[in-house]
Amino acid sequence: MGINASYTSFVAVGDSFTEGMSDLLPDGSYRGWADLLAARLAAREPGFRYANLAVRGKLIGQIAADQAPVAAAMRADVVTLVGGLNDALRPKVDMGRVRGHLEEAVGLLAPSCKTLVLMRSPGRNGPVMERFRPRMEELFAIIEELAARHGALVADLYGAPVLGDPRLWDVDRLHLTHEGHRRVAEAVWQTLGLQAEEDWRAALPPAEQPGWSVRRSRDLSFARQHLLPWIGRRLTGRSSGDGRPAKRPELLPYEGSAEERLS
Repeated sequence: MGINASYTSFVAVGDSFTEGMSDLLPDGSYRGWADLLAARLAAREPGFRYANLAVRGKLIGQIAADQAPVAAAMRADVVTLVGGLNDALRPKVDMGRVRGHLEEAVGLLAPSCKTLVLMRSPGRNGPVMERFRPRMEELFAIIEELAARHGALVADLYGAPVLGDPRLWDVDRLHLTHEGHRRVAEAVWQTLGLQAEEDWRAALPPAEQPGWSVRRSRDLSFARQHLLPWIGRRLTGRSSGDGRPAKRPELLPYEGSAEERLS
């Protein structure tokens, strides 16, 4: 696979990461790495088609049951599957069940498309990351194994230290900023064998560390606005994606140039 690879259609499957949170557009919708990637692919291929089935908050079992069969039926050139991290970040998780659902989804998607892309997702540096790192690495080992078995590609975002930099994460500490999503789009672009336009792994410039009082204020604001509501949903069995439709449920021609979408 090289720089002349041609892709005429792309279907994205997953959760909030693939939906594009928190790359907010002026109209209140989210863009994200999958939209950015679709724009760039569309600029190379007239009639390019794109669907994004991702819904925030979804667990891998829901992705395997609800999104994977729909994506497989679309018979796209490229399918990306990112899931399992919501499971790994829960207080209790059965990683055997996670493996089973991932095997189900990959087994369905791999033969349905020309190129299946899996990911080792990034995580924000900090105490939460350290707490859940063993689970994340177990998840990523499963993903590597499945990719090898089914001939899928793996975009290794976890292996890039820059994507752990807190400056690339939104105030909710769960979702990337626009710059983070932009780098992910470049990473997947290169994983597909397309010519690099930049070094997406390049470190950010050094930054002054905020003082204790600023950090404390940010921590309190984060807990009040994001952490407590997240805990509340976990305790009541609710999800931020309950009742929410897929972002772009049909495989339709993509409108808009790369320049328009990247501005």
